[in-house]
Amino acid sequence: MHARTWLAASAVLLTTGCATGPAPVAVPAAEPVVAPVAAASSGGACRLLDFAVIAKHTGGTFDVAAAVDKGDTHTCVVRAEAALLPELTLTVTDTSIDTSTFTLDVLPKGAKKITKLGKIAYRRTVPKSGRAGPGAEVGWLATEGRLATLRWTCPPGTGATEAEKLTGKLAELAKVLDTRKL
Repeated sequence: MHARTWLAASAVLLTTGCATGPAPVAVPAAEPVVAPVAAASSGGACRLLDFAVIAKHTGGTFDVAAAVDKGDTHTCVVRAEAALLPELTLTVTDTSIDTSTFTLDVLPKGAKKITKLGKIAYRRTVPKSGRAGPGAEVGWLATEGRLATLRWTCPPGTGATEAEKLTGKLAELAKVLDTRKL
């Protein structure tokens, strides 16, 4: 009996001794670390885009990308997380059309031709629509049988002159995209 009492008393003393010690230190919660994500990580046509390359050629800063693939068509939309517009959309579709079919069926009326981009290419402005401002568009028939389009949708209040300037910037961006990588 004495042994049991001594054992119980020892256990109480040992556990009580363990509980006393320095008080826990309160550590403030760390700020979450935000790691930049590449546009290519979204897959689809986004594999052809890079946020830094877009900024270099257009001056636009984007940090969010989303892609969708449907059949032979691959699409990527990029925008800034903090704003709905501007928005840049790249669409690439496998095709068997030739330059004459492109001219007859794809080339919009009033579009300006672009040299040194695929087999044949154009640029044009698009009028404002709904809550969006005007747009800039570049379309081309790539050498490997792909039809590609880059479209920039401007925020409301953007002038048509600024959209026209963007068509030239989009043409320069289009020239560095390698549609064979899809």
